[in-house]
Parts: sequence; C-alpha cells; structure tokens
Amino acid sequence: MDRIIKKKKWTVKKILTIVFSVGFGLFIFYLLFFRDKQSKLYVNKDQLAIAEVKRNRFQEFIPVDAVVYPRTTIYIDAVQGGSVERVFVEDGAILKKSDTILKLVNPDMELRYMDQETRMYDAINNLQNSKVNLERSQFIRLLEIVSLESEIDRVDIDFNRKQKLYKESLISDMEYEDANRDYKLTMRQLEISLDLQRLDSVSMVNQTNQINNSIERMKNNLALLNKNLQNLFIKSPANGKLSSFSVEIGETKSAGEHLGQIDIMKDGFKLCAPIDERYISTVHHDQEAEFDFAGKTYQLGIGKIYTDVTNGSFQVDLYFIGEEPTGIKRGQTVQLRLQFSSPRDATIVKRGGFFQETGGNWIYIVDVSGEFATKRIIRLGRQNTNYYEVLEGLDPGENVIISSYDAFGGKDKLVFR
Repeated sequence: MDRIIKKKKWTVKKILTIVFSVGFGLFIFYLLFFRDKQSKLYVNKDQLAIAEVKRNRFQEFIPVDAVVYPRTTIYIDAVQGGSVERVFVEDGAILKKSDTILKLVNPDMELRYMDQETRMYDAINNLQNSKVNLERSQFIRLLEIVSLESEIDRVDIDFNRKQKLYKESLISDMEYEDANRDYKLTMRQLEISLDLQRLDSVSMVNQTNQINNSIERMKNNLALLNKNLQNLFIKSPANGKLSSFSVEIGETKSAGEHLGQIDIMKDGFKLCAPIDERYISTVHHDQEAEFDFAGKTYQLGIGKIYTDVTNGSFQVDLYFIGEEPTGIKRGQTVQLRLQFSSPRDATIVKRGGFFQETGGNWIYIVDVSGEFATKRIIRLGRQNTNYYEVLEGLDPGENVIISSYDAFGGKDKLVFR
C-alpha cells in the first residue's frame, strides 16, 4: 500500500539557491558602496624618486649663464680707409696710450693732401702779401701827411711874411691872395689826408683781422689735413690690453671698420647675461646675483638693463659688489644665481620630472603605510634650481613622488610592488 512521502521544506538545492542569492546580493552591495573605485596602476617602488616635504629656508632665484667682460672697453675703428702696410703688435698685447698698433697706406688720400696743402700755402702767402700791402699803404699815407706838414710849415711862413708886407703895402693884392690861397689849400689837403688816414686805419684793422682769421683757418685746415693723414697710424687710445684684434698685412680696411678694442684692465670686470623675456618686468637695477668661483661665493648687482628682446631674451650687465675674483678671464662663462627674493621660511618640495606632467597642480603623495600613493591637489609658488615653494596641499614630513609621471597615465592610485 502506497504511503504519502512528506516533502522536505529545506532542500539542499533550495539552501544553495538562497546562499548564492544572498552572496550575489552582498557582492553587488559591495560593488556599489564599498569597492575602491579609484583607477589603479601597479608600479615598482624602486624605480620611483620619492622626496620628503620640508620646512626650511627658501630663496627664489633662476640660473643664468653669464660671460665675463672687462668693465671698461674702448673700441678701435679705422678713421680713414686704406691697406694695412705694417702691424706693430699682436692680439693680447699690453699697450700704453699712443702706442702704434698698425699703419695703413692710402695713396689717393696722400695725393689729395699734398694738393690741398699746396693750395692752402698759396692762399696763405696771398693773404700775407695782402697784409703787407695794407701796411705799405699806411706808411705811404704817413709819408704823404709828413710831406703836407712840411709844406704847411713853408706856406705858413710865406703867408705870414707876405701878410706883413701887404699891411705895409709893399706887395700887390694878387701876391697876398695867392699866398693866402696856397695856405688854405695846403691846410685843406692836410685835413683830407688825416681823414683818409683815419678811414684807412679803420679799414686796415678790419681787413687785417679778416686776413688773420683767414690765415688761422687755413692753418687749422692744414692741421686737420695732417691729423687725417696721421689717422693712417692706428694708435692705442688708452693704457690696456689689446683684444679682438686680427689684421693681416695687405688687407683693405674701410673707414669706420672695427679693428679691435682696448680692455682697461685696472677697472676690473663685469658679467653680461641673457635673461628670458618672461622676467623682463621683474628684473630691476641693483638686483643681486651670486656665483661660486674657486671655492668662494661672489656678489653682483645689475647695473644696466638692455630692454631690446632678441631671440626670446634680453641682456643685462652685472657689476661686482665688493671683492672681485682673481684668476677670472675675459670670455669665461660662469653660472649666476639671479635672486628674486630674500631667504625666508617656507614649505618646500624638491624639483623633479612630475612638474612637466602636472604643471604643479597635483602630485602623488605616498601613504604612511608605504604601500601605495594617491593623487592630491596642490598649489606651488616660487621656485629655484632645487626646490618648489608649496603654498597649499602638502605638510612637512609627508613623502611625495617627484619623478616623471609620463608612464602613469594619470591614474588615481599607484600601488607599489
């Protein structure tokens, strides 16, 4: 006889189904609310550069390559053109003022000088002859006056004598009138001669002054011609060292062509540096810089700024403040640290390749466990060759990854292995 088999309420299949459903629900719940949603990348920690964020003294500066030049330089140019006939010294020679450096020859100029010199000497001779003629005319006028004075003495005596005879009726009226007329005529001639002498004297003074001035100008012109001829001899304008001098015998040099320069060694040196045009508004006179040489640090200040921008940079001249280094040479290149601020306490992080990828806007900070690193938003300020100034986002003592981020693809989390 069949009997009813009572069906079990909790079968193995049902239990497994419930367990699987609950587990799947928990898994979905975990995925929705507890799973780490950050994008990850596994990296080798040994291949990363990790640095500690510090609180230390910070000074903003930029490195600048500068070239050493003499503080005072006098350029030597050819005043007159010509061919190099003789070279008396070599580049690097120590010269005294007026030492002859080289001699140029210019036959055309020399011929023109001789022709002009001859014509000027002729003109000077003519002017001097005119001056002699003026003096001769003055003497002739004096002789004329002397002769008239002698004639007046004679006429005056004759007139006085005849006047007495006329009063005594011993001579005729005609003889008396002739004597009177001769006396007045001679006196009038003397007055005219004296007036002419005064006019001649005034005219002679003016003409003599003009002649003297003309002769003086002629002599000055001759001196100028001679000076131009002497300009074919190139001489040192001051005591110093001859540099940038490269001339060969037979070369033709044009008027105004640069031949070399004299470096005034006693005035010391200056440094000329190109600076990126981005800093043109922040660079100012007396701004300080420093550089290391032979184990010592030397201070400089900006003395001159050339605001013309060429190839993305502008030039400045820097002068030493205090002691100058010994052994430094013209043309030597040194690296300066151009300062933009005074030293002060700041939170700093070491420079690294991360900046090229992040622009200083974020960085990977290493967890205290040392097992991973995560992104953090930061804000950087000033910088120098070694450090960035941290304005926000990092605290002293934290460790950050400063090597390049090119291979990380901007992942949110780096897991170390």
